[in-house]
Amino acid sequence: MIVITGAEGFIGSCLVSHLNKHQYHDLVLVDDFGAVKDREKNLDGKIFSHKIERINFPEWLKKNANLVQFVFHIGAKTDTTEKDEAIFKELNLDYSKQLFRTCTEEGIPFVYASSAATYGNGEQGYADKEDIQDSLQPMNPYGRSKNDFDKWVLAQTEKPYFWAGLKFFNVYGPNEYHKGRMASVILHAFKQIKETGEVQLFKSHRSDYKDGEQKRDFIYVKDLCEVCLFLMHHRKDSGLYNLGTGTARTWNDLATAIFNGLDLPVQIKYRPIPEDIRDTYQYFTEAAMGKLKSIGYEKPFTSIEVGVVEYVRDYLNKQVYY
Repeated sequence: MIVITGAEGFIGSCLVSHLNKHQYHDLVLVDDFGAVKDREKNLDGKIFSHKIERINFPEWLKKNANLVQFVFHIGAKTDTTEKDEAIFKELNLDYSKQLFRTCTEEGIPFVYASSAATYGNGEQGYADKEDIQDSLQPMNPYGRSKNDFDKWVLAQTEKPYFWAGLKFFNVYGPNEYHKGRMASVILHAFKQIKETGEVQLFKSHRSDYKDGEQKRDFIYVKDLCEVCLFLMHHRKDSGLYNLGTGTARTWNDLATAIFNGLDLPVQIKYRPIPEDIRDTYQYFTEAAMGKLKSIGYEKPFTSIEVGVVEYVRDYLNKQVYY
């Protein structure tokens, strides 16, 4: 059995689909099922053997550890605007520790979702070096919870024989219809363009960046799933790994790709960054990808000109799922 936590969510459900496409069907799906409206559609047509509620899974894992071959711990509280530290401590830290300890005791490989939010404003760069984790300064409770778990894992004297923490950068792709405000800009922009013929991007509040020229490392969710599949087969070289493309692109580039996917002329307007996130807004992120490549990952990452156009044409336009 292969376990996927957060299986009803955006990335988790895409990973389920990707595993199915590679003929893995004995999957254990873990989540707070039905807690988010319409999210259950992410699992329509997927093949799996068990669905287990998140609250019941730690005990289930202890009892059935001998049947589990691999754990992908994708589930987390991911709202970057949430201010309640206790929620993140419960879901992103304490719950993850439970699973990590059991996988250590039972010899189960463990891959989990960390985040590029651990890097804060990027003052120390975006290199996935394990000796800098203590000095990183995330800019919100979500990022701190992910950094706290990374640091806790590194401090453990006993770990699973293979483990990896994946620092996800800006992931986009199908199955995020349910995410509301936290969905990728692509989904929001798609809806705006359909309604108004134009897209609104954030203005720059810094003199060294023009409007829309803030940069992010955008990674297509299918590429992320390919890396997960590689690690499941690789099962050595444990550690923290960035998961982006290694190439930062501007929001203007992204918007242009969306319009191209819709076969429409580019129409961009700019609006101020909301005050509740302005102080923690990142102007540049770019994953250093040398570490993942050094352990043998050789597949190229999808450019936004290809990935965004596919997402818009084949998924958003048709309202279908991966």
